[in-house]
Amino acid sequence: MSEKLADALYGVGWSTVKKLPEPVATALGRRIADVAWKRRGKGVLRLESNYARVVPDASARRLAELSRAGMRSYLRYWMESFRLPAWSEQRVRGGFAPEGLHHLTDGLASGRGVVLALPHMANWDLAGAWVTTELGVPFTTVAERLKPESLYDRFVAYREGLGMEVLPHTGGSAFGTLARRLREGGLVCLVADRDLSASGVEVKFFGEAAKMPAGPAILAARTGALLLPVTLWYDASPVMRGRVHPPIEVPTAGTRAEQAAAMTQELADVFAAGIAEHPQDWHMLQRLWLADLEPRPGGAADADDSSGTEKR
Repeated sequence: MSEKLADALYGVGWSTVKKLPEPVATALGRRIADVAWKRRGKGVLRLESNYARVVPDASARRLAELSRAGMRSYLRYWMESFRLPAWSEQRVRGGFAPEGLHHLTDGLASGRGVVLALPHMANWDLAGAWVTTELGVPFTTVAERLKPESLYDRFVAYREGLGMEVLPHTGGSAFGTLARRLREGGLVCLVADRDLSASGVEVKFFGEAAKMPAGPAILAARTGALLLPVTLWYDASPVMRGRVHPPIEVPTAGTRAEQAAAMTQELADVFAAGIAEHPQDWHMLQRLWLADLEPRPGGAADADDSSGTEKR
């Protein structure tokens, strides 16, 4: 029943919110964010707990302020995403202002292929739509297979409508397809700050152990593609900001596993720097650090908030 309800609510969002005037949608998103924040549910508490690691010297009041701003940023993401299919090309082009874009355009021009790796910051769907619209470059990405299947289909249709090729995270040969796209000189975009496979690479993230997916590093190492970290954030304007960081190089020594581990750690360091600059735009409402995934007393695994809030 909860899965069907989630599917219905997302359907209403894409069918209704996109028809609202932008100021109305913005105000609605802020109102929903504030109500959710005041309820202090599992997702909000987890967000605040995660911010405590990002800003370790923050007072309880500062953490509460951050979590409120974080929920507003998170709902801004959803309001924008619900409306993106109705945005004009001009609105998409004017909605994102990236720095360091030459790292991407030079990489694509070289024919090597490019892997863009991002954390859950601001609105990566908007950044992707900007790439396909402004640069005219299609790309391939991977999506978590959601339940019910109809909800997953909604997300696939939504992202394909923005010009993305979407592969399922499980149940297929995503890695092989991604590698082929890169060897053809194409672009792959992956959200890479949370391991969904339980087989990621252990990294130090804000001084504590966490796991992040090794896929971006392995793809770059095996195909010769550039691995470019990207961080995104909102400021006071309607325009989302972003930065394409310099490429992470493949180490010249070590085994493939050691190379992937070193590259993933470097990726985590870039993510951490970007998140520290704009913590309120990091939408991590789930457990991430290994200390939070340790078994509870009695041996039960404590691996999921079951907050049901993340569908990205």
